[in-house]
Amino acid sequence: MNLVESLEKSLQPNPKIPELRPGDTVRVHQKIIEGGRERIQVFQGTVIRLRKGGANASFTVRRIASNNIGVERTYLLHSPRIERVEVLRRAKVRRAQLYYFRNLRGKAARLKEELPTSKAKAAKAAAPTESEA
Repeated sequence: MNLVESLEKSLQPNPKIPELRPGDTVRVHQKIIEGGRERIQVFQGTVIRLRKGGANASFTVRRIASNNIGVERTYLLHSPRIERVEVLRRAKVRRAQLYYFRNLRGKAARLKEELPTSKAKAAKAAAPTESEA
């Protein structure tokens, strides 16, 4: 067994990172070290790519900055510099990589929000309404 295989077996999923999917709008809190000082920087955008691969697993987040310039950042899933990741909303997409998203601007860049799961719908339907009670 070589070093890479043993490293990949010892890797545990980062508990600060929830399950991500392409199309999720996330807020990534990253630790930035400048000289002797340390601060948290927040980057909010849409996950356009998710790469699995053991120690090299990563995800890419894209957002539109000022002057309509797109900015993408790639984060390692097992990085100790990621303080936490918040999933703000989930979108329904039909692709694994949303590279086409780079060419979209404004309203064209909107993604449909994912509908609640069938379990949530069933629970809502089973709850008695005011007119029945």
